Amino acid sequence: MADRYSEIDEVIVYIHRHIYEPHLLAGLAGYAGYSQYHFARIFKERIGLSPLYYVSSLRLQKAKELLLHTNLSIRDIGLEIGQQSLGTFTSRFTERVGVTPSHFRNSKLQADNHLRSLRQLDEWRTPYPILSRYGVIEGTVEATVPFEGVILIGLFARPIPEGLPLYGTLLSSLGKFCFTDVKPGTYYLLATSVSWGMQAVDVLLPHNTLRTRSKEPIVVEPNSPVPHQRVTLHPPKLDDPPILISLPLLMNNFLGQLLQSSNQ
Repeated sequence: MADRYSEIDEVIVYIHRHIYEPHLLAGLAGYAGYSQYHFARIFKERIGLSPLYYVSSLRLQKAKELLLHTNLSIRDIGLEIGQQSLGTFTSRFTERVGVTPSHFRNSKLQADNHLRSLRQLDEWRTPYPILSRYGVIEGTVEATVPFEGVILIGLFARPIPEGLPLYGTLLSSLGKFCFTDVKPGTYYLLATSVSWGMQAVDVLLPHNTLRTRSKEPIVVEPNSPVPHQRVTLHPPKLDDPPILISLPLLMNNFLGQLLQSSNQ
């Protein structure tokens, strides 16, 4: 974990321990002993997200856990994490996880089937567009520990894996990756791993998977090359944001791309 602004670690631990309690910026800043402005600035510099957006992300992660591990109704789960309206909870969950709460709750079989289908593939070639009208982002994925499985990697609008990636793919091994036809804009590169033999619940709640992210944005501009990206998968750290996106959804989309590519 980075030493810079290490006092933020205590705030993160506090948020985790009191995740169901109301959190205001003033309270979190006071716990850290800073003014609201200074606290918000150093928190975002350290984590990549604003304090309250980080809190809302952790609460959605808790909602995912409650959906899989309890029989609470979806409305009660929404209330548990501070959403007064069922409609608001459902829309926010769907936007940031990629599927509705009810679909997520019933997706264990889907997770198993997709992981099995990927493992049965002898090898796969990521389908890239033949022509690239826009930018190209190339790079290399490494890992700090041995790993066998599938790597899910994508370009997101924020430095947190939520919602469908603007550009995403799966890799069958560590090594090179490439995104083509990337429109001008600002992106964050994020990746996680799914090891062969993982249980469905661990795919749906990827607390312990290797992951990596770029806290600094990748800027794509017309007629300007993007530097080679080198990222390293590592075990989870305290200051890593939760992985909100449904990994089975990404697997399903990738398998659909492979099928479409093979039929062309």
